[in-house]
Amino acid sequence: MKRPAFFFTLCLLILGCPLGSGVVSTAQPVAAVPNGVTGAPGVLTDIPMQIGYGVRGSWFELYFTDPTNPARKQETGGPDVPLADSLDAARVTIDMAAYNLNLKSVKASLLHAWQRGVKVRLVMETDNMDGTVPDALAAAGIPIVSDHLPGLMHDKFVVIDRAEVWTGSMNFSSSGTYHDNNSLMHIHSAKVAEDYEAEFDQMFVEHKFGPGLISATPHPSVTINGTPLQVYFSPADHVLSALLPLIDHARSSIAFLAYSFTSDPLGSAIRQRAAAGVNVAGVMETDQVRTDVGTEYEAFRKAGLDVHLDGNPGLMHHKVIIIDGRIVIMGSYNFSASAEKNNDENLVVIDDPEIAAQYMKEFQRVYAVAQP
Repeated sequence: MKRPAFFFTLCLLILGCPLGSGVVSTAQPVAAVPNGVTGAPGVLTDIPMQIGYGVRGSWFELYFTDPTNPARKQETGGPDVPLADSLDAARVTIDMAAYNLNLKSVKASLLHAWQRGVKVRLVMETDNMDGTVPDALAAAGIPIVSDHLPGLMHDKFVVIDRAEVWTGSMNFSSSGTYHDNNSLMHIHSAKVAEDYEAEFDQMFVEHKFGPGLISATPHPSVTINGTPLQVYFSPADHVLSALLPLIDHARSSIAFLAYSFTSDPLGSAIRQRAAAGVNVAGVMETDQVRTDVGTEYEAFRKAGLDVHLDGNPGLMHHKVIIIDGRIVIMGSYNFSASAEKNNDENLVVIDDPEIAAQYMKEFQRVYAVAQP
């Protein structure tokens, strides 16, 4: 599939990729590399995976699904394996907020944890409570609280022993883990765990969801081993007001992967940066573009931006923006009014060129099979 010049420019800019394999570059001169951006990651180690991709840093593990792998049909060996291993290692508490839950591996680990005396608590989306896995957990005595609101309890996170957090776009489902494009991050930080625990307690203990939640994050800004993170929960934290300045200050590049993108303010901000000379590229989920009211896709295309529909028969389920090769925006938050105003969501902003390089590799994988 022939790709426009931007793809190669972005590849060079962020990852230092060579233009080989018979590819002739038609790109304009590459913009100055932002301070601190390096080539291929030097401090991360690969995590062997049967299906998917994984890397380990000093304070995290990062996983990506691989819906192109023919073995995905077996629905084993993906990112749910390290998640289940982490649940198996829990000693005191497991708190899980799950929009959807049908992974057998996770069910088994939760039941084993409960049986050995770990305190297990779940919050789920009401519409997805009717399933064999939630039924089995409830039958074992594990408490599950649902939202019972028109908006969605759309979070996908786990807090273990008040010391580590799993979060990302990946639903804890077979489709989310094996057939959709997703990421899942395992963060080792007591402060970040405290942030997520505070959000979880509002839902589980106080039965507050959606617009009823209050902003009560103990450590909204955290630095872990030199890497700055910002943690947001929607709708209480008014996430859009934090995202717009990040877009407005983009200097060289914006790359995004969006399951749903209907936010006019965010779309407009990206188009304004493109008009100012910032390289912009994106991939959007095909089915959502066809059904979403107010999708930004046509506006991006009319502006001449390098934005495409995805080519995955499953869902391109990412909610990711990568700015200037160093800032990563990731989580459960779709770029929509529903995520901003009604749904329970979480989002992390990470300023780290090595992590950004991993997300750019994922961008390349998704972009390479996108529609022209």
